[in-house]
Amino acid sequence: MAKLLLKLQRYFRRKPVRFFTLLALYLAAGSLVFLHSGFSGEPTVPGSPRSPAAAEGPGLPYLGVMQLSRGFKAAATMPAGGRRHGPWFKSTSKEPSDRGKSRDNGGPRSRALRSRSGREKEEDRARYIGCYEDNTRQRTLRGMSFFDYKKMTVFRCQDNCAERGYLYAGLEFGAECYCGHKIQASNASESECNMECKGERSNTCGGINRLSIYRLELAQESARRYGSAIFRGCFRRPENVSIALPTSQLMLNMSVDKCVDFCTEKEFPLAALAGTTCRCGFPSTLFPLHEREDEQLCAHKCAAEEFESCGSADFLLVYQTQVQDNRCMDRRFLPSRAKQLVALASFPGAGNTWARHLIELATGFYTGSYYFDGSLYNKGFKGERDHWRSGRTICIKTHESGQKEIESFDSAILLIRNPYKALMAEFNRKYGGHIGFAAHAHWKGKEWPEFVANYAPWWATHTLDWLRYGKKVLVVHFEDLKRDLFAQLQRMVALLGVPACEDRLLCVEGQKDGNFKRSGLRKLEYDPYTAEMRKAISGYIRTVDAALKLRNLSGVPEDYYPR
Repeated sequence: MAKLLLKLQRYFRRKPVRFFTLLALYLAAGSLVFLHSGFSGEPTVPGSPRSPAAAEGPGLPYLGVMQLSRGFKAAATMPAGGRRHGPWFKSTSKEPSDRGKSRDNGGPRSRALRSRSGREKEEDRARYIGCYEDNTRQRTLRGMSFFDYKKMTVFRCQDNCAERGYLYAGLEFGAECYCGHKIQASNASESECNMECKGERSNTCGGINRLSIYRLELAQESARRYGSAIFRGCFRRPENVSIALPTSQLMLNMSVDKCVDFCTEKEFPLAALAGTTCRCGFPSTLFPLHEREDEQLCAHKCAAEEFESCGSADFLLVYQTQVQDNRCMDRRFLPSRAKQLVALASFPGAGNTWARHLIELATGFYTGSYYFDGSLYNKGFKGERDHWRSGRTICIKTHESGQKEIESFDSAILLIRNPYKALMAEFNRKYGGHIGFAAHAHWKGKEWPEFVANYAPWWATHTLDWLRYGKKVLVVHFEDLKRDLFAQLQRMVALLGVPACEDRLLCVEGQKDGNFKRSGLRKLEYDPYTAEMRKAISGYIRTVDAALKLRNLSGVPEDYYPR
């Protein structure tokens, strides 16, 4: 026996690859035996259209890649009034999966039919109601929308719409999700909804100008209440109130939620409470929502709710509903090649992505980039893939600061932000992604001091270089853009040579956040800047302030310093 083991040892020493292959096969066989003993039936993935149906009973939460069949058996014994998992899930389908039928994989028609069959068996989600026409000028679903050209799935779209209390979720072009309370279009042929979802090839996500629409059966009524609306303030009644707020209804038992629900049903983004009258409309030049009044002027008790204010005939209490204002949502590439290249220049972390979002909504044209960021493209910045000299985009994002690069542009919007905020934002992006946060270990480790030492001087030289080498530079401070978006956006659009439609700019004010806004909920509990760092940064601020004033521009905002 010892001789046999010695021979095997010498053999595998000469042939190590065979030894590791046999070891891997042994471990794989053991794993299969272990898994077989742990399952009494075929593993299923809840919510997948190809999963076999669960035993009768309430739906189970997702437990990972596989759901043990004994979990379903336990669920079958739960009472009908047992725990509900989530605000809008419904009980699982009882229709068994038919895996015996042959599948035809050819052509868009067969894909659409196969996907429809899968949708009809979807568990815990919603009811598929059909393929509908859509139009970029007049959307079929006019609520919230978002895009993801890499990871869009049916469930993700449904989940986002249901979370916000919408009745319908629609998917288009394989990657676009639209929500709404009302379908305002005609049915289309099922074969026209023929594009696979970018995040799950087994499902269909609409087509070109075609929506695959689901009804979210059990979206909670409370989710549609005014708790999800945004309070805009107290405003004086406009002179032509019937034109500014064209839809109204008398409500003797007025409450905030009744007025918000009424305007949401009528597909208006604004709900204005005027005593016993509920008025609905859009922000417009007649009612721009720029001059807020003291809220005490609107503090008149609601008839139906003792602790709510419902405004008066002269002073309106205004809420923004979940209905998306689509007057500024259409975007496209320039119809002809741009005659000049306009830079949207900023130091990293100064809000360039946010400014791009605002410019796209305000002008209706895509913005480009000196670089390529796949995550931005996947979130709807379609100009990201174009070469920066293509001339198809309204302006070009850049963080470059060299003379040669700056002189490549004919004009520029130079976005400047408080260096203390910009450095922290870029550090978060570098270690946590566009909307993530750096870990505490990075802030406490060597990464943060090294980052400040390298990037803080660049904050100053970036601005100084653009002021020195730029041909036609419009300086915009990030803080001013936040404080007075309408006026600053007007300046930016004027430089881009696009007529500034005031109603469109007012629409942008209601959609200003976009998909790349950090929540702000996770803030550091301490100041990461040391006294030495603050001393150096204060010097850079003074240098930039002097350079701006030397060119007869307003200096940096007062809140840059002292710190």
